[in-house]
Amino acid sequence: MIVEEIMNITVFSLKPSNTIKEAVQLLKKEQIRHLPITNEANEVIGLVTERDIKNALPSSLLKIPDEGIYDQPLENIMTKNIIVGHPLDFVEEIAIIFYEHRIGCLPIISGGKLVGIVTGTDLLYNYIELTGANKPSSHIEIRVPDIVGILFEVTKVFHKHHASVLSVLVYPDKEFDEMKILSIRVKIMNPLSIIEDLRKEGFDVLWPNMPGMKL
Repeated sequence: MIVEEIMNITVFSLKPSNTIKEAVQLLKKEQIRHLPITNEANEVIGLVTERDIKNALPSSLLKIPDEGIYDQPLENIMTKNIIVGHPLDFVEEIAIIFYEHRIGCLPIISGGKLVGIVTGTDLLYNYIELTGANKPSSHIEIRVPDIVGILFEVTKVFHKHHASVLSVLVYPDKEFDEMKILSIRVKIMNPLSIIEDLRKEGFDVLWPNMPGMKL
């Protein structure tokens, strides 16, 4: 999946000459937390976040707050030399950028111009959609040997039950290096018969596996 498929194309931005007061008003009105700062050619030259504004504003503990701070231009508080993305970047690549740089948003640039924005919330929702967790479904985790063809053997059981698989995630087994964990979300509300057949085939079903659970 590429960034173009998940980015917000309605981007609210301001100019460096706009004031902190104007930024506060826009953030509140549109219920957003990030504002790309652009020049007249719609090129991104900075970024202002909700946190930047909070850090710039006077403390509520001051007896006489400095109201003049609200009239300062955003160029005084904006972050410069920011990280940007491209619409054709892969979503998993920008997810790494979010993690490594601890950022909350990524302006998306094409032809040098601002064309979209991706936030941490967008990435989270994209993950939810990819896993199918937002649809009526059941979650099954299976420990399998890390060998070629094992996924095919597992999915034969689901095929037998005419169960539609929404997603399959594979991650390392923390206990055994030679094993993997398959996290499968299937479009069925009662997976007990599938779990029973998985175990008959010798697969180690880790979840669901609650005390007192009868198959």
